[in-house]
Amino acid sequence: MSGPYPIRGSVSLPEAELVWRFSRSSGPGGQHVNTSDSQVELRFDLAATEALPEVWKQRALERLASRLVGGVLVVRASEHRSQWRNRETAAVRLAALLAEATAPPPKPRRPTKIPRGINERRLREKKQRADTKRGRQGRDWN
Repeated sequence: MSGPYPIRGSVSLPEAELVWRFSRSSGPGGQHVNTSDSQVELRFDLAATEALPEVWKQRALERLASRLVGGVLVVRASEHRSQWRNRETAAVRLAALLAEATAPPPKPRRPTKIPRGINERRLREKKQRADTKRGRQGRDWN
């Protein structure tokens, strides 16, 4: 998986703005575990990118502020034994993260009133239940 990574609509991340780093991964790996650099670290400079529209960029900078280090977003992947699959995973994870961070805010909820009929029915059922329980009380007729 190489080339531009789609985020949403026609907007995508160009390969030129992504910085890849590879290192040895912990976990299972078989005979070549100590010799292959299968862990992937993908860096994307969100603050300096020209690939995203300005509105999306500001939204992403606000929402991902806790994950950014100097305006750079870092995603690591080491689940798989092969570097290629980890590259794929990291790229998909970065694209999903940016798609979620750049999404428009949801429409505000319009508060609604409970319909009068529903409230009356609830009170009527509550009264019937109270009457039923009151009827079960033992009376001392002495």
